[in-house]
Amino acid sequence: MIRFFFALLLIGSTATAQHKDSVMVSRIIKEATENSQLKKLGQELMDGIGPRLVGSPQMQQAHDWAVAKYTSWGVTARNEKWGEWRGWQRGVTHIDMVLPRVKTLEGMQLAWSPSTNGKTVTADVILIPDLADSIAFQKWLPSVKGKFVLISMNQPTGRPDYNWEEFGTKESFEKMKKERTEITDAWTKRISKTGYTARTLPVALENAGAVGVIMSNWSRGFGVNKIFGANTKKVPTIDLSLEDYGLLYRLTEAGVAPKISVRADSKENGVVPTYNTVAEIKGSTKPNEYVMLSAHFDSWDGGTGATDNGTGTLVMMEAMRILKLVYPNPKRTILVGHWGSEEQGLNGSRAFVEDHPEIISNIQALFNQDNGTGRVVNISGQGFLHAYDYIGRWLSRVPNKYKSELETRFPGAPGGGGSDYASFVAAGVPAFSLSSNSWSYGNYTWHTNRDTYDKIVFDDVQNNAILTAILIYMACEDENKTSRERIVLPVNQRTGEPGKWPAQTKPTRKGGLD
Repeated sequence: MIRFFFALLLIGSTATAQHKDSVMVSRIIKEATENSQLKKLGQELMDGIGPRLVGSPQMQQAHDWAVAKYTSWGVTARNEKWGEWRGWQRGVTHIDMVLPRVKTLEGMQLAWSPSTNGKTVTADVILIPDLADSIAFQKWLPSVKGKFVLISMNQPTGRPDYNWEEFGTKESFEKMKKERTEITDAWTKRISKTGYTARTLPVALENAGAVGVIMSNWSRGFGVNKIFGANTKKVPTIDLSLEDYGLLYRLTEAGVAPKISVRADSKENGVVPTYNTVAEIKGSTKPNEYVMLSAHFDSWDGGTGATDNGTGTLVMMEAMRILKLVYPNPKRTILVGHWGSEEQGLNGSRAFVEDHPEIISNIQALFNQDNGTGRVVNISGQGFLHAYDYIGRWLSRVPNKYKSELETRFPGAPGGGGSDYASFVAAGVPAFSLSSNSWSYGNYTWHTNRDTYDKIVFDDVQNNAILTAILIYMACEDENKTSRERIVLPVNQRTGEPGKWPAQTKPTRKGGLD
C-alpha cells in the first residue's frame, strides 16, 4: 500500500509538471504568434542601423539600441567592454568607367580600405601579367605606378552551376566546368609566380605606386560577391561585381586600355572600444546557475548582416522578450550574449568566457544561433556524453509543428570553431548550435553584398524563437543540473594520436591595427 501511495504521488507530480509545462508552452506560442516583434526589430536593426562591422559607429549604435530595447521590456541589460579595435566608417564609393565609354560600375570598398582623401582618382587600368617568375615580376612592378591594378581572375561565366544544369546541355556544362578549372589553375599559378600571396600582393602594388587595387570575389550566384577586409594601408581596395570586373578585364586584355574614376570616402576613427551586449532575467530559486542564449551581433558590411547574424540576434531578442513577459521569475538566471567581433575569430565570446569564470562554471546550457534565416534542423550533442538525456527531455515539450524537421545527433563531436558556441564548448560548457537549413546561405547571403532584410524568412525566424524560448524555459525548470561528462574522442587517423577536446583560445583584444 505504501509503495502504491508513493507511485500515485509520483504520477500526480509528473502530471502536474507536464500540465505546468504545457501551459507555459502555450503562452510562449501565443505571444510569439499573436504579438511578434520580429519584423519591427528586423527593420530597426537591418534597415535603420545597418551592417555592424567591428569598430564601426553602426556597431556601437547597435549595442546601444539593444540595451534600450531590453530596458523597454523590463530586462536588465548592459554593454560590457572586452577590447579595442581600429575604428573605421564606410562612406560613399563611386566608381565609373570613363574610357572607352562612360559607365557607372557596381562595386564598393572592402572593409577598412583607405579612402581617396576626398578626391576622385582617375587612372588607367592594368592587369597582373603572366610572367616567368618573381624576378620578372619585380622588374615589371614599377609599371603599376599611377594605375589601378586588376588582381582577380576573370570568371568564364556569370551563371551559377544550377542555372547551367537546368538549361544547358550536359556537354556544354562539362565544357564550361573544364574551362573554369583550367582558368582557375592558370590564374593561381600566375599569382604564385609573382612571389606574393593574395594577401601580400595588394601591399606590394600600393608600395610600388598603384593608385588602387581592383578585385572581384564572386560568390557563385547571380549578383553576389563576398565582401571582406582590405589589406592595403594607403590606397583603396575595391571589389567590383563579376559583370563589371569582367568588362574591365576583357577590355584590358584586348589592349583597349580602359580608364576608371574612383572616389571612396571612408573615414578612420582611431582606436575605439568594443563591447558585448549582455541582458539578464534573474533566477528566483537558483540565481547562480545560468541558462544562456547566444548570437553574434557583428557582421561584415557588404550588405546589412541580415542572415549573418541579424536573424540569430532577432531569435534571441524575441525569445528574451517573450520569456520576460510569460516567465518573469525563472528558477535559474537567464542570460543572453550578443557577441562582438565573431567574424574576426569569436573574440567577444572568447573574452566573455575568459572574464567570467563564475558564470562559466555554472551554466546549465547555452543555445547559439548563427547560420542563416532557415528553420532549425539540427542539434548536435557537441561531445557531451549525456546530452541526449536532457536535450531529449526538453525537446519532448516542443510541439511537433516546431520540430518536425529537426534532427539530433548524439553525442556528436565538440565544435572547435565556426561560431560562438565553440568558445563555451572549449571551456567544458554544454553549449549547442541551433543549426538552420540552407536557403542558399553559403552562396547568396553569407558575407555577401546581398545579405539584406528582404532575405529574411520571418516564418522560419518565428519558429526558431518559439523553439528557443521553450528550450530555455525547460532548461531553467529542470530539477537536475546538466552533466558535463565528455565522450572519449576517437584516435586522429592522420596523426595516430588520441583525439583532444578543443582548447580554449585567447581573444584578440586589440585588433585591426597591424
